[in-house]
Amino acid sequence: MVMPKMGESIMEGTVLKWLKQVGDAIEQDESVLEVATDKVDTEVPAIHAGVLQEILVQEGEVVAVGAPIAIVETDVNNAVASAPAAAPAAPQAATAANQESEDVSADVPHLPQAQETQTSQPSAQPGRFYSPLVLSIARQEGISMADLEYLPGTGKENRVTKKDILDYVEGGKKSLSQTTGTAAPAPQNAPQPAPAAQPEAQAAPTETATAKPAPASKPAPSVSGNQELIEMDRMRKMIAQRMVDSKRIAPHVTSFVEADVTELVNWRTKHKDAYKKREGENLTYTPILIQAIARAIQDFPNINVSVDGDYIIKKRDINIGLAVALPSGNLIVPVIHNADQLNLNGLSKKVNDLANRARINKLTPADLEGGTYTVSNVGSFGNVMGTPIIMQPQVAIMALGAIKKKPAVIETPQGDLIGIRHFMFLSHSYDHRVVDGSLGGMFVRKVADYLEQFNPNTVI
Repeated sequence: MVMPKMGESIMEGTVLKWLKQVGDAIEQDESVLEVATDKVDTEVPAIHAGVLQEILVQEGEVVAVGAPIAIVETDVNNAVASAPAAAPAAPQAATAANQESEDVSADVPHLPQAQETQTSQPSAQPGRFYSPLVLSIARQEGISMADLEYLPGTGKENRVTKKDILDYVEGGKKSLSQTTGTAAPAPQNAPQPAPAAQPEAQAAPTETATAKPAPASKPAPSVSGNQELIEMDRMRKMIAQRMVDSKRIAPHVTSFVEADVTELVNWRTKHKDAYKKREGENLTYTPILIQAIARAIQDFPNINVSVDGDYIIKKRDINIGLAVALPSGNLIVPVIHNADQLNLNGLSKKVNDLANRARINKLTPADLEGGTYTVSNVGSFGNVMGTPIIMQPQVAIMALGAIKKKPAVIETPQGDLIGIRHFMFLSHSYDHRVVDGSLGGMFVRKVADYLEQFNPNTVI
């Protein structure tokens, strides 16, 4: 059993908890362990039925995608018989390995010590991929990109894993770039040192290793007796870091538009009971609002982009993320993929499904990937407007305010009248690096137009 691929940008995961123990029977698709990534905590199911023979990765360890994490005997009849046979085979394998090692070492000539030192030095790997989790740790610990390029990686294609960078931090964060850059390789014809100097040279690495200072633990803040100290959980730390990064990366601008949604409100009031009886689900305003946003993105495709250095990447797929508040107080953003291709009933079912699974921690990594635009329904908490923070690497996000009744001027052929109408605010935050006020303002105005022009004869 190997660590499964849990998304196109996820290269490693942390084992949180084993749900099965050695000797337990496992059914196909039954959850075996819980894994945490930098996007979501999820359960990993068994691909085949069998018996768990051995756990290769302990709780708390970081594992690369594709690495073995457990041994499962798929033939239940052989599960018991194969376990005793494994013990006598171990010494024989060890003896054979030692003999082979001796034979190989006898044939390899001794290399000069200068060459051994040279090959042990890390080399720079510019352009290497780093996961968001590794980059986040590097920022927190003040590790430069130059040092990251020299840091040896144990992951796939020499990628730096979470364990690699944490080991480097615990080792005192010695500058790899300076050490490697100043160390000159000894010439091959350099004279050999005197025999008396060899013990001192061999002792040097031991002294250096023992001289490494132990990492100082950061003391907890001091609070008075009438205060409570609460440590952030893993998800809250991740949210905090991403929000800070987004405000640092993107210059935020927010535009506001008030929309008259009276026709929409009357239509929903008319159909919600019949829909609940027929589908067994609530008909909310959210899918109607998402449909209007998807249509506006088709009209203004330059809002559906991301930024990579000096390049703008335009996305053909319209994948709208929906911010969902969790019972723990944290926030998660599942994605409605190809939202423009779903009708109103399909959007309603998708919204209800993602929101329900988010609240019971049943989302998969695929549910959180590929978002190109995000919606935050702040109106569900009674808020009328907000200034939402962009989900990187997207360039825009919209907050949907609460719908409120207000007196308004109604234009008629007979003249202006005062009537009671339903209004809501749309708050549109966008990245001013690539979205100017004209595009950001026209987009949110277009969303409001679609809501105000909602067809009361729409069938769902």
